[in-house]
Amino acid sequence: PYKVPMLAKAQTAHPRAARVGAANILRRLPSGGWEADNFDGYGFVMAMKNKGHTMTGKKVLQVGAGGAGCSIAFCLAEEGVAELTIADIDPKRAEALAASVQAAFPACKVQAGAADPAGKDIAVNATPVGMKADDPLPMQVENLRPGMVVFDIIMEPAETRLLAEAKARGCHAEPGRPMMDCQMQAMSDFLDAERKNRG
Repeated sequence: PYKVPMLAKAQTAHPRAARVGAANILRRLPSGGWEADNFDGYGFVMAMKNKGHTMTGKKVLQVGAGGAGCSIAFCLAEEGVAELTIADIDPKRAEALAASVQAAFPACKVQAGAADPAGKDIAVNATPVGMKADDPLPMQVENLRPGMVVFDIIMEPAETRLLAEAKARGCHAEPGRPMMDCQMQAMSDFLDAERKNRG
């Protein structure tokens, strides 16, 4: 809930934070002000790359247009995905995010749509749906196909119902923990924590 006010406190911001209007980290500038960044989408992209998954030219379904989803959507477009469909429980929020990402990355075809992975190469759950055992599935898993990448940003449980369904259908099922690990490393680098520890 504090990501938007955090950005407002910053004197400067990395484009990752500025374009989503939210920050999840601040560092003190020598001038005494603050610099902001947002590593949600960056962590997702790095986790995908570390697993050997290519995003350039792919067709992607993303479910969730909230804070983390917003950051991920911009980073997916920046990575050169060909098409990005954004689904959300609030259609207007999905439409607004799609319009913003489309304006920032005209080469990517971005649209709001249904949570249907049919015809996609990558499907991302960027919602909290799946944290509870009795949660519904966040997308139409019957349309997953073998070889697709299915990424669920939820960390607990490590294997959500979505990931279990994806595995059963021959998909590459990727859990959320590596995304967080990549974010933590990026934040450490941003804060130059290793140098400060040595000092």
